[in-house]
Amino acid sequence: MKKSLLTIGMVAQAAKVNIQTIRYYERRKILRPVARNSSGYRLYDEKAVGTLRFIRRAQNLGFSLRDISSLLLLRSSNGSSSKVSKVATQKIDQIDEKLAKLKDLEGVLKGIVQDCQQKKTSEGSPVLNRLNKTLWR
Repeated sequence: MKKSLLTIGMVAQAAKVNIQTIRYYERRKILRPVARNSSGYRLYDEKAVGTLRFIRRAQNLGFSLRDISSLLLLRSSNGSSSKVSKVATQKIDQIDEKLAKLKDLEGVLKGIVQDCQQKKTSEGSPVLNRLNKTLWR
């Protein structure tokens, strides 16, 4: 019994993505149709829907398409847990770096709020003075 193949529209609807998104992933070699019909239309198997859902979940976790491409290769080749761990560890490092930058930004903004609440009367606006000091260190 031959497995039924899905058109790009059917896959897009099942995965809740735009057709253009699927075409983009195809250009990026992240997703490929399994065949084309006689009219040249792309045809996909059911795995494509799962792959698209995986891509969306990974993007929601902050992985780039490059990261996702690597993860998909590991997934399809039953990659070792050490390789998957390495990719996840790199993502954690990136998140830690972003958190540190956000913490710095939070400190600057809290200082600005404090300056505004104290209504400092130094030269110019306390907000602009604080930003000048922060941005031009």
